Amino acid sequence: MELRRVDPVTLKINPRNPRKIQPGEMSDEALAASIQLIGILQPPVASDKDGELELVFGERRVKTAIKVGLPEIDVLVKDPDDKDNMRAVSENVIRAPMATVDLWRGIESLASEGWTEEAIASAFAISVRQVRKLRLLATVHPAILDQIGAGDMPKEQELRTIASASREDQENVWKKIKPKKGERAVWWQIAQALNKTRFFARDAKFGEDERAAFAIVWQEDLFAEGDEDNRFTVDGEAFLAAQRAWLDAHMPKNGVLLEVDDYGREKLPPKAERTWTKPKKGDQIGFTIHPRDGTIHETVFRIPKPEAPKGKDRAEDAPTPKTTRPEITSKGTEIIGALRTEALVKSLEVDPCDDVRLIGLLVLALNANNVMIQTDDYNRPERKSLVQSITAGGELTADAERLRIVARQMLMSVLSCAPGRGDSGLVARIAGRALGADAHIANMATEDFLSCLSRAGIEKVGSSLGVLPRPRVKDTRAEVIKQAAGATYVHPAALFALTEAEIARQAEAPRQYSWENADPEKADEELGEGATGAEDGEPANEPQEALQDDPEHDGEGGEGARDDERRNDGEAVAETGNRRRRRRETAAT
Repeated sequence: MELRRVDPVTLKINPRNPRKIQPGEMSDEALAASIQLIGILQPPVASDKDGELELVFGERRVKTAIKVGLPEIDVLVKDPDDKDNMRAVSENVIRAPMATVDLWRGIESLASEGWTEEAIASAFAISVRQVRKLRLLATVHPAILDQIGAGDMPKEQELRTIASASREDQENVWKKIKPKKGERAVWWQIAQALNKTRFFARDAKFGEDERAAFAIVWQEDLFAEGDEDNRFTVDGEAFLAAQRAWLDAHMPKNGVLLEVDDYGREKLPPKAERTWTKPKKGDQIGFTIHPRDGTIHETVFRIPKPEAPKGKDRAEDAPTPKTTRPEITSKGTEIIGALRTEALVKSLEVDPCDDVRLIGLLVLALNANNVMIQTDDYNRPERKSLVQSITAGGELTADAERLRIVARQMLMSVLSCAPGRGDSGLVARIAGRALGADAHIANMATEDFLSCLSRAGIEKVGSSLGVLPRPRVKDTRAEVIKQAAGATYVHPAALFALTEAEIARQAEAPRQYSWENADPEKADEELGEGATGAEDGEPANEPQEALQDDPEHDGEGGEGARDDERRNDGEAVAETGNRRRRRRETAAT
């Protein structure tokens, strides 16, 4: 095999080249940029056949050299043999891309030799911004880099957070959370421990004067999109103070600064009513600075005037309201509702829906009028306020972080494991298991809880803690409390994991019900119309629609009264079925 310098145009293309599908325009541009800057690293191989050089492999390099205008290139020339086809295939197959960590180190090595970021970007056919990202990632703590180099790669967002933290913070967090040898790292915990709230310049109302006065220094988020202002600061105290200073200087005459609650919601004055239209005469504009991100929000509200005294004379003077025919009849409204429902269901079946939108829809659904959430401290206005916070202007927000927070708050107001009508059932246990909520169960080695256990129960707890039974139960209990002091004891029955019986019950197929063949006498038992959907073994709430207008019903009216109750319940269920059938028929027409 000899090395020759030839004009690339004179080389004959291999008709048996195994690569028929080209890698793509971006890959070709990267190769062209590299050849222009540093030349061909590995010479193509050709065979001498009857005085002509036919390529064995390296066709892309030759074509790219012709494209960039190289007059000559080096070629390795060999005698043809029966292994040329195997060489051509293996040259394209047996390749391994450089690991991300090695790429970081490679860029740092080039930079130490004097290569500029622009030159490196040109050679690799990538943007300068991408080179800067990689150089930033190269500042990751060496122990973390070793874990990544072993093939344990965190998610992009987690890697962003880790790389943005200081080396000292990374080292301290890694010492506490690093995995055991051979295990994978819990990257989300590491990223969470290193995460610092960022306050972005694009959310700042203040100008350069306030920035200088409060000594705010902007940093650039190299991981964000390049078409927006990505400067930020982690000095939240200074950012919020600058926002407050600007707001004080620019407060309108009808403006007022409002405080926010623990959830970042504005606190309106007593009896104030929020409005969603443009401010009118007498309205006030409340300004809030959200501590989570430092953004300034406006809320228009008005304090209603005291109602006029209600009296006979006032009632006589009041004008008689004029009644007009509604623009759409009730039947038309039913048709609209049916068509909308059908379109919504179809959209949920076939249209794409990203995670951000899906989280928002979950929050909306939990606040729907047809959803009954039975909790001991039922507070629908609170959930409505959460929905309002992500639907300003009638549009679902695309702020992923805000949606995550609101979704958590919505689930907090709904999910309950407390026994009674507010119990969410097994779904709350499954949710707790998924979230790792066992770690947050408070210490149960207390007098209040342990006094609820039988002798066998308290002795079983004592056995798990190495406490021998005492003649008296209270002595055993006292010793258990003493033994568990300084630690958190959780009774096995309090853990979120489902038992085998509960898993089997959760996996049971739901019962099907047909309205077409409904038996009114059994409808309440079969479907639970008007009931709360209680878990197995718990009585469902009785339908109230047919009974609430009966002044004589008191639940103790004897056998005849119970017959009337069953008859009324059956009629109510049957009527509901008729209404549903009419809606389906209307939608079909």
